[in-house]
Amino acid sequence: MDSKRIKWSTLAFMAFSTVWGFGNVLNGFVYFNGIQVIFSWILMFALYFVPYALMVGELGSAFKNSGGGVSSWIHSTTSPKLAYYAGWTYWACHITYIASKSSGGLKALSWAVFRNGETYDSFPTLAVQLVTLALLLFFCWVTSRGLNPLKKLAMLAGTSMFVMSILYILMMFAAPAINPQGGYLAMDFSMKNLIPRFDVRYFTSLSILVFAVGGCEKISPYVNKVENPSKGFPRAMISLAIMVVVCAILGTIAMGMMFDPAVINESTESFNSYNSNGSYWAFQKLGNYYHIGDSLLIIYALCNAIGQLSTLVISIDAPLRMLLDNESSRAFIPSGLLKKNDAGAYINGIKMVAILSGSIILIQSVVPGAAAVLKQLTKLNSVCMPLRYLWVFFAYLALRNAGDRFPREYHFVKSRPVAMFFGAWCFVVTAASCILGMYDTDLFTFALNVITPLVLTALGVILPIIARREKQQIQ
Repeated sequence: MDSKRIKWSTLAFMAFSTVWGFGNVLNGFVYFNGIQVIFSWILMFALYFVPYALMVGELGSAFKNSGGGVSSWIHSTTSPKLAYYAGWTYWACHITYIASKSSGGLKALSWAVFRNGETYDSFPTLAVQLVTLALLLFFCWVTSRGLNPLKKLAMLAGTSMFVMSILYILMMFAAPAINPQGGYLAMDFSMKNLIPRFDVRYFTSLSILVFAVGGCEKISPYVNKVENPSKGFPRAMISLAIMVVVCAILGTIAMGMMFDPAVINESTESFNSYNSNGSYWAFQKLGNYYHIGDSLLIIYALCNAIGQLSTLVISIDAPLRMLLDNESSRAFIPSGLLKKNDAGAYINGIKMVAILSGSIILIQSVVPGAAAVLKQLTKLNSVCMPLRYLWVFFAYLALRNAGDRFPREYHFVKSRPVAMFFGAWCFVVTAASCILGMYDTDLFTFALNVITPLVLTALGVILPIIARREKQQIQ
């Protein structure tokens, strides 16, 4: 049995490739004024990510035989109704994510073909959004037929993007030695320049960092498979946090050698353009430093396109199945949504995804410029996606409140009051970041950030009412 256990170092690398991505470096750099984000990254990892990862470890250890993730944790510690809401939240969060993957995939393809950001950004927004909608509907159809040709590419694309992220840092730090005349920017590492301004923009952007470090609950099934879980798992998670914070800091410094935050922030158009194109410009510049043209850019753009589109298929299919396959949730869902077609796909559920994600895509047709659309989707995702993490902390509070009712090999901390404090702390930080993240100086973006989660929440509340009335009619 011990031979099947995995080493803590292996788990750390598995989690690293799951949690971290190149886009996190770019978003932090753009939203937090360049290298000033280093201060925020360190705080976020120390005060949020490490306790979050260790709490996930304890939940995974307590419910090692539960395959439903957060929903099954909630079901075991509270009630089936709350488990349904946890499952619903996980699914609903992916509605905005699916809309962003359609747009992101199209953007990546345009960079692979045109090798610049201006061509895509110059297209009429309505035309871009209609093509994006067509892309979404096509992949909804692919999912409805049980055909998931891109699923196998998802792991390959994810791995390649991870490799590209590490490669970027290594190549960028080596570039000045190889090409001293590359025209790199000098950075001021004085304390005055590293400490950010704690203003409205800072606090309303924190959701970007929370979104970046979330998702480690995906590794919870491996807690009890680690050698000596009580020591091995926390060692793996702390190693993960160190690796991620090192990559965040080194990636930020590498970007600081390329991009001037003053240029990024000189206008709304400039900010939107860097938010939309920054990662592609980074690899384009890197290729120029090494005198290999756009080769790195094209590889990155193709990897990103495959990654975005394969994730799109998985995001349409997997969260829907997690919600509708769950026996405890089905009691609160109208029978119409449980209908399967001849390919075994939840056809009405897929139609609901198409309508909701398609609505976000169409609503954005009035936004001036494709770059502004992607900026809106980045912020909208940072508001909606972390809402699912709230259920992780809620489940942890419920677990510790239950005392020793659920035996586990691993405890985050022995002290119950300390454990409850950290659970409550992470819950409050997540909720506050999501609420503050809704604010935007642009009224349309602000409205989209507020209305989208409200509509999805209302729909989640309405469905059990419809299901209950259905049962009453049958009786």
